[in-house]
Amino acid sequence: MTVPGDTYTHGHQDSVLRSHRSRTAENSAAYLLPRLRSGGTLLDVGCGPGTITCDLAERVAPGEVLGIDAEAGVVNEASVLARERGVGNVVFRAGDFRSLEREGLHFDVVHAHQMLQHLREPVDALRGMARLTAPGGTIAARDSDYSAMTWAPADGRIDRWLDVYLAVTRHNGAEADAGRHLLRWAHEAGLADVVYSTSTWTFATPDACAWWGDVWADRVVRSSLAEQAQMYGVATPGELEEIAAGWREWSRQPHAVFVVQHGEVLARPPD
Repeated sequence: MTVPGDTYTHGHQDSVLRSHRSRTAENSAAYLLPRLRSGGTLLDVGCGPGTITCDLAERVAPGEVLGIDAEAGVVNEASVLARERGVGNVVFRAGDFRSLEREGLHFDVVHAHQMLQHLREPVDALRGMARLTAPGGTIAARDSDYSAMTWAPADGRIDRWLDVYLAVTRHNGAEADAGRHLLRWAHEAGLADVVYSTSTWTFATPDACAWWGDVWADRVVRSSLAEQAQMYGVATPGELEEIAAGWREWSRQPHAVFVVQHGEVLARPPD
């Protein structure tokens, strides 16, 4: 989810959503699960296709859950997913989460996964999330750290992928290494009782690496990232094709490993 003035680096092409649909509460919000309680209300900011949201809704049922995202297409997909899974305590809405303040809404938990890294003003976003959190409630945010990502075997084409990604996000005024900055941002937002942790996505089996490599090989040539890289003069179509080939070759290596580092914060709204 982005807000006015922000540019979403990835876009919502199927090459991107293939990755987003794989996210679950267990692999992407485990740090939050001990804070959830049956009957609690929850807001998922930048919910995307709703896989994490539906999982969280099942955890807090019969508590009401709202997922919000700026992209109407993924909101529609999330609504279909909820119906197919029979998750009846979740509603999805297209829009800017900050507009909810005008409705006087408050939630026991306000959650965002890999959202702050795309915003020009992540501290302001955390303040907005806090204003939507009921007194004593929980603000939860998890973001990746691109410069901390690690892979083997080495491949210069994947090095180039990282350079391209960082250059595009800098052009967009966003912070691709958000995970390492979450603690500072939470303090600057004035949040209380801030707890910082880390976790990873680890791809280290042939099937997992084949999937991850294919996802990025596709995204690097068929997504908003690819369009922006060319528009900003960061990479040519030929370079992006080379990077895609590098991803596919890496994914076939018998000892391939890729680790995605994340930072996480849990906090309370200020008194």
